[in-house]
Amino acid sequence: MTNDLHAVARFLFEAGALKQNRRTGWWMAGVRNPETVAEHAWRTSLIASIIAQLEGADPARAALMAVWHDSQETRTGDVNYLGKKYAPSPDPQAVTADQTVDMPEGLASAVRAWVGEYEAKESPEAVCARDADKLECLLQGLEYLSQGYENAQRWVDNSRSRLVTETGKRLADELLNQGSLDWLRAALGEKP
Repeated sequence: MTNDLHAVARFLFEAGALKQNRRTGWWMAGVRNPETVAEHAWRTSLIASIIAQLEGADPARAALMAVWHDSQETRTGDVNYLGKKYAPSPDPQAVTADQTVDMPEGLASAVRAWVGEYEAKESPEAVCARDADKLECLLQGLEYLSQGYENAQRWVDNSRSRLVTETGKRLADELLNQGSLDWLRAALGEKP
């Protein structure tokens, strides 16, 4: 059994790189120390579960796809939209297949299926996970705006325009009408 998990253990170390990899698009907005891919994936997973629950889809499955949606970036880095203009994006499914090649087949095929479903954009859960990815970018942009990075508005606007689910759109509107510390004021019982 130990040898069967050798590749899995190796991948877990690899996945740790996502805690260091920065989301590079934010550099164009002037953000000096943007969030990491791992930070983005964590909140995307929370958002995916919320959207899926409210849309009548399977929240666990949507969150699972969101966890894995950028896992390939350990090998490709975070290629932003401008970079994609000059170099074709690597196929996430091909990268995932390479990442899982020596893993136990039951695990490898499951991971490939999760990434494949996300990339196919067809199931309700994949649609919810993809909306969560965009909504997390919008939310992060709002936080950067509140920190004085006014160029983040472009990411907020672009993310909002790409939302598909009714829940994602409504949630975006709620986020746009709140301040980033309104939650703290409410938790402390302060009046708005």
